[in-house]
Amino acid sequence: MDRRDQLRDFLRGRRARLSPADVGFPAAGRRRTPGLRREEVAVLAGVGVSWYTWLEQGRDITVSAQVLDAIGRALLLNPDELAYLHRLAGLTPPPAESSPHVAVDPGLHRMLAAWLPRPAYVLDRHWGLAGVNTAAREIFGLTDRDHNCLVAFFTSGRYRDAYSSWEEAAPDVVARFRADSARHPADPEFGRLAAELASVSEEFAGLWARHEVTEATHGRKVLTHPRCGELVFEYRRLPLPDHPGHHLVLHNPAPDTGTLSRLEQLVALTEAA
Repeated sequence: MDRRDQLRDFLRGRRARLSPADVGFPAAGRRRTPGLRREEVAVLAGVGVSWYTWLEQGRDITVSAQVLDAIGRALLLNPDELAYLHRLAGLTPPPAESSPHVAVDPGLHRMLAAWLPRPAYVLDRHWGLAGVNTAAREIFGLTDRDHNCLVAFFTSGRYRDAYSSWEEAAPDVVARFRADSARHPADPEFGRLAAELASVSEEFAGLWARHEVTEATHGRKVLTHPRCGELVFEYRRLPLPDHPGHHLVLHNPAPDTGTLSRLEQLVALTEAA
Protein backbone atom coordinates (compact mmCIF):
# COMPACT_ATOMS: atom_id res chain seq x y z
CA MET A 1 0.00 0.00 0.00
CA ASP A 2 1.04 3.58 -0.62
CA ARG A 3 2.02 5.50 2.51
CA ARG A 4 -0.84 7.97 1.98
CA ASP A 5 -3.33 5.14 1.67
CA GLN A 6 -2.03 3.70 4.94
CA LEU A 7 -2.31 7.12 6.59
CA ARG A 8 -5.91 7.46 5.42
CA ASP A 9 -6.93 4.02 6.63
CA PHE A 10 -5.11 4.40 9.94
CA LEU A 11 -6.73 7.73 10.82
CA ARG A 12 -10.15 6.51 9.79
CA GLY A 13 -9.72 3.35 11.84
CA ARG A 14 -8.54 5.20 14.96
CA ARG A 15 -11.41 7.69 14.62
CA ALA A 16 -13.99 4.91 14.17
CA ARG A 17 -13.00 3.12 17.37
CA LEU A 18 -13.81 6.13 19.59
CA SER A 19 -17.19 7.24 20.87
CA PRO A 20 -18.03 10.81 21.86
CA ALA A 21 -18.07 9.72 25.50
CA ASP A 22 -14.47 8.48 25.18
CA VAL A 23 -13.27 12.04 24.59
CA GLY A 24 -15.69 13.86 26.89
CA PHE A 25 -18.36 14.84 24.37
CA PRO A 26 -22.03 14.40 25.29
CA ALA A 27 -23.87 11.49 23.69
CA ALA A 28 -25.84 12.58 20.61
CA GLY A 29 -27.97 9.53 19.92
CA ARG A 30 -27.30 6.91 17.29
CA ARG A 31 -24.92 7.76 14.47
CA ARG A 32 -25.02 6.61 10.88
CA THR A 33 -21.37 5.54 11.11
CA PRO A 34 -19.48 4.55 14.27
CA GLY A 35 -16.89 6.70 15.91
CA LEU A 36 -16.06 10.38 16.00
CA ARG A 37 -16.74 12.76 13.17
CA ARG A 38 -13.88 14.51 11.42
CA GLU A 39 -15.17 17.81 12.78
CA GLU A 40 -14.89 16.51 16.33
CA VAL A 41 -11.31 15.31 15.85
CA ALA A 42 -10.40 18.69 14.36
CA VAL A 43 -11.89 20.52 17.36
CA LEU A 44 -10.07 18.28 19.84
CA ALA A 45 -6.77 18.73 18.00
CA GLY A 46 -7.19 22.47 17.47
CA VAL A 47 -6.89 22.33 13.67
CA GLY A 48 -9.15 23.34 10.83
CA VAL A 49 -11.77 20.86 9.65
CA SER A 50 -10.70 21.19 6.02
CA TRP A 51 -7.05 20.67 6.91
CA TYR A 52 -7.80 17.55 8.94
CA THR A 53 -9.98 16.21 6.13
CA TRP A 54 -7.12 16.69 3.67
CA LEU A 55 -4.73 14.92 6.05
CA GLU A 56 -7.08 11.98 6.43
CA GLN A 57 -7.50 11.85 2.66
CA GLY A 58 -3.73 11.55 2.30
CA ARG A 59 -3.30 14.79 0.38
CA ASP A 60 0.15 16.32 -0.05
CA ILE A 61 0.01 18.96 2.69
CA THR A 62 2.54 20.34 5.15
CA VAL A 63 2.31 18.79 8.60
CA SER A 64 4.35 19.42 11.74
CA ALA A 65 5.25 17.12 14.59
CA GLN A 66 3.36 19.36 17.02
CA VAL A 67 0.13 19.07 15.03
CA LEU A 68 0.52 15.30 14.74
CA ASP A 69 0.99 15.12 18.50
CA ALA A 70 -2.25 17.08 18.94
CA ILE A 71 -4.07 14.69 16.61
CA GLY A 72 -2.58 11.77 18.51
CA ARG A 73 -3.97 13.15 21.77
CA ALA A 74 -7.36 13.71 20.16
CA LEU A 75 -7.48 10.12 18.93
CA LEU A 76 -6.10 8.74 22.23
CA LEU A 77 -3.16 7.10 20.45
CA ASN A 78 -0.68 5.12 22.51
CA PRO A 79 3.07 5.77 22.03
CA ASP A 80 3.46 3.04 19.39
CA GLU A 81 0.49 4.34 17.41
CA LEU A 82 1.78 7.92 17.63
CA ALA A 83 5.20 6.86 16.32
CA TYR A 84 3.46 5.03 13.47
CA LEU A 85 1.44 8.17 12.63
CA HIS A 86 4.62 10.24 12.46
CA ARG A 87 6.24 7.72 10.10
CA LEU A 88 3.21 7.61 7.82
CA ALA A 89 3.31 11.42 7.64
CA GLY A 90 7.00 11.31 6.67
CA LEU A 91 8.35 12.60 9.98
CA THR A 92 10.75 11.20 12.54
CA PRO A 93 8.81 9.72 15.47
CA PRO A 94 9.21 11.41 18.85
CA PRO A 95 11.85 9.71 21.00
CA ALA A 96 10.55 7.24 23.53
CA GLU A 97 10.64 8.39 27.11
CA SER A 98 13.66 6.90 28.80
CA SER A 99 14.75 6.50 32.36
CA PRO A 100 18.29 5.66 33.44
CA HIS A 101 16.99 3.69 36.40
CA VAL A 102 14.69 1.15 34.71
CA ALA A 103 15.46 -2.33 36.04
CA VAL A 104 16.45 -4.90 33.45
CA ASP A 105 13.76 -7.56 33.29
CA PRO A 106 14.49 -11.20 34.22
CA GLY A 107 14.13 -12.35 30.62
CA LEU A 108 16.99 -10.11 29.56
CA HIS A 109 19.17 -11.46 32.36
CA ARG A 110 18.39 -14.97 31.12
CA MET A 111 19.43 -13.90 27.63
CA LEU A 112 22.77 -12.67 28.97
CA ALA A 113 23.30 -16.01 30.67
CA ALA A 114 22.28 -17.91 27.53
CA TRP A 115 24.91 -16.01 25.52
CA LEU A 116 27.64 -17.78 27.50
CA PRO A 117 30.45 -18.56 26.94
CA ARG A 118 30.39 -15.33 24.96
CA PRO A 119 30.60 -12.03 26.89
CA ALA A 120 27.58 -9.74 26.94
CA TYR A 121 26.28 -6.85 29.01
CA VAL A 122 23.54 -4.23 29.09
CA LEU A 123 24.33 -0.52 29.39
CA ASP A 124 21.88 2.13 30.53
CA ARG A 125 21.93 5.52 28.84
CA HIS A 126 24.77 6.74 31.09
CA TRP A 127 26.74 3.55 30.33
CA GLY A 128 25.93 2.12 33.73
CA LEU A 129 26.27 -1.67 33.81
CA ALA A 130 22.65 -2.75 34.13
CA GLY A 131 23.39 -6.42 33.47
CA VAL A 132 26.61 -8.40 32.95
CA ASN A 133 27.16 -12.10 32.31
CA THR A 134 30.00 -14.06 33.92
CA ALA A 135 32.10 -14.16 30.75
CA ALA A 136 32.13 -10.37 30.50
CA ARG A 137 33.02 -10.02 34.18
CA GLU A 138 35.94 -12.40 33.79
CA ILE A 139 37.29 -11.08 30.49
CA PHE A 140 37.07 -7.39 31.36
CA GLY A 141 38.02 -7.90 34.99
CA LEU A 142 34.84 -6.31 36.33
CA THR A 143 34.24 -6.40 40.07
CA ASP A 144 31.28 -5.50 42.26
CA ARG A 145 32.78 -2.01 42.53
CA ASP A 146 32.54 -1.42 38.77
CA HIS A 147 29.16 0.12 38.04
CA ASN A 148 29.86 2.12 34.88
CA CYS A 149 31.55 0.93 31.68
CA LEU A 150 33.11 4.32 30.83
CA VAL A 151 34.49 4.84 34.33
CA ALA A 152 35.89 1.30 34.42
CA PHE A 153 37.55 1.79 31.03
CA PHE A 154 39.58 4.74 32.34
CA THR A 155 40.06 3.86 36.00
CA SER A 156 40.25 0.06 36.27
CA GLY A 157 43.74 -1.31 35.75
CA ARG A 158 42.38 -4.78 34.95
CA TYR A 159 39.90 -3.40 32.41
CA ARG A 160 42.65 -1.34 30.82
CA ASP A 161 45.08 -4.25 30.68
CA ALA A 162 42.46 -6.35 28.91
CA TYR A 163 42.80 -4.23 25.76
CA SER A 164 45.75 -5.10 23.56
CA SER A 165 45.64 -1.54 22.13
CA TRP A 166 43.96 0.53 24.84
CA GLU A 167 45.29 3.83 23.48
CA GLU A 168 43.76 3.14 20.07
CA ALA A 169 40.38 2.18 21.53
CA ALA A 170 40.06 5.12 23.97
CA PRO A 171 39.21 7.91 21.45
CA ASP A 172 36.38 5.84 19.97
CA VAL A 173 34.97 5.08 23.44
CA VAL A 174 34.85 8.77 24.37
CA ALA A 175 33.43 9.77 20.98
CA ARG A 176 30.57 7.28 21.38
CA PHE A 177 29.80 8.52 24.89
CA ARG A 178 29.67 12.12 23.62
CA ALA A 179 27.28 11.08 20.84
CA ASP A 180 25.03 9.39 23.41
CA SER A 181 25.05 12.49 25.60
CA ALA A 182 23.68 14.57 22.72
CA ARG A 183 20.57 12.38 22.64
CA HIS A 184 19.66 13.66 26.11
CA PRO A 185 20.71 17.33 26.13
CA ALA A 186 18.65 18.13 29.23
CA ASP A 187 20.17 15.31 31.30
CA PRO A 188 22.84 16.74 33.64
CA GLU A 189 24.20 13.31 34.56
CA PHE A 190 26.33 13.13 31.40
CA GLY A 191 28.09 16.37 32.30
CA ARG A 192 28.53 15.30 35.90
CA LEU A 193 30.04 11.98 34.86
CA ALA A 194 32.38 13.63 32.36
CA ALA A 195 33.54 16.27 34.86
CA GLU A 196 34.10 13.72 37.60
CA LEU A 197 36.02 11.38 35.31
CA ALA A 198 38.09 14.23 33.87
CA SER A 199 39.16 15.15 37.39
CA VAL A 200 40.74 11.71 37.94
CA SER A 201 41.86 10.82 34.40
CA GLU A 202 43.99 13.18 32.35
CA GLU A 203 43.59 10.86 29.38
CA PHE A 204 39.82 11.13 29.47
CA ALA A 205 40.00 14.90 30.00
CA GLY A 206 42.17 15.31 26.90
CA LEU A 207 39.95 13.13 24.74
CA TRP A 208 36.73 14.76 26.00
CA ALA A 209 38.12 18.19 25.11
CA ARG A 210 38.56 17.10 21.48
CA HIS A 211 34.76 16.94 20.97
CA GLU A 212 34.99 13.95 18.65
CA VAL A 213 31.76 12.06 17.91
CA THR A 214 30.97 8.68 16.39
CA GLU A 215 27.77 6.67 16.04
CA ALA A 216 29.60 3.35 15.52
CA THR A 217 27.58 0.40 16.79
CA HIS A 218 29.88 -2.49 15.88
CA GLY A 219 33.54 -3.28 15.56
CA ARG A 220 36.37 -5.54 16.64
CA LYS A 221 38.04 -5.89 20.03
CA VAL A 222 41.38 -7.56 20.64
CA LEU A 223 41.73 -8.45 24.31
CA THR A 224 44.34 -10.23 26.41
CA HIS A 225 43.40 -12.39 29.36
CA PRO A 226 46.07 -13.39 31.93
CA ARG A 227 44.99 -17.06 31.87
CA CYS A 228 44.16 -17.73 28.22
CA GLY A 229 45.98 -15.12 26.17
CA GLU A 230 44.63 -13.23 23.20
CA LEU A 231 40.88 -13.12 22.50
CA VAL A 232 39.48 -11.51 19.37
CA PHE A 233 35.81 -10.48 19.27
CA GLU A 234 33.37 -8.94 16.87
CA TYR A 235 30.94 -6.85 18.92
CA ARG A 236 27.62 -5.22 18.20
CA ARG A 237 25.67 -2.67 20.23
CA LEU A 238 21.90 -3.12 19.92
CA PRO A 239 19.23 -0.72 21.23
CA LEU A 240 16.53 -2.14 23.48
CA PRO A 241 13.23 -0.48 22.50
CA ASP A 242 11.43 -1.86 25.56
CA HIS A 243 14.19 -0.33 27.75
CA PRO A 244 14.58 3.11 26.10
CA GLY A 245 18.12 4.44 26.32
CA HIS A 246 19.55 0.98 27.10
CA HIS A 247 21.75 -1.08 24.79
CA LEU A 248 22.65 -4.75 24.65
CA VAL A 249 26.33 -5.28 23.78
CA LEU A 250 27.12 -8.72 22.39
CA HIS A 251 30.59 -10.12 21.71
CA ASN A 252 31.14 -13.01 19.32
CA PRO A 253 34.49 -14.80 18.85
CA ALA A 254 36.08 -13.78 15.56
CA PRO A 255 36.41 -16.77 13.20
CA ASP A 256 39.76 -18.48 12.65
CA THR A 257 41.33 -16.93 15.76
CA GLY A 258 40.99 -19.81 18.22
CA THR A 259 39.05 -17.47 20.50
CA LEU A 260 35.99 -19.68 20.92
CA SER A 261 37.90 -22.70 22.25
CA ARG A 262 39.97 -20.59 24.65
CA LEU A 263 36.82 -18.82 25.77
CA GLU A 264 34.98 -22.07 26.46
CA GLN A 265 37.85 -23.32 28.59
CA LEU A 266 38.05 -20.03 30.49
CA VAL A 267 34.32 -19.88 31.29
CA ALA A 268 34.33 -23.54 32.36
CA LEU A 269 37.18 -22.84 34.79
CA THR A 270 35.46 -19.69 36.07
CA GLU A 271 32.15 -21.44 36.75
CA ALA A 272 33.91 -24.39 38.39
CA ALA A 273 35.84 -22.13 40.78
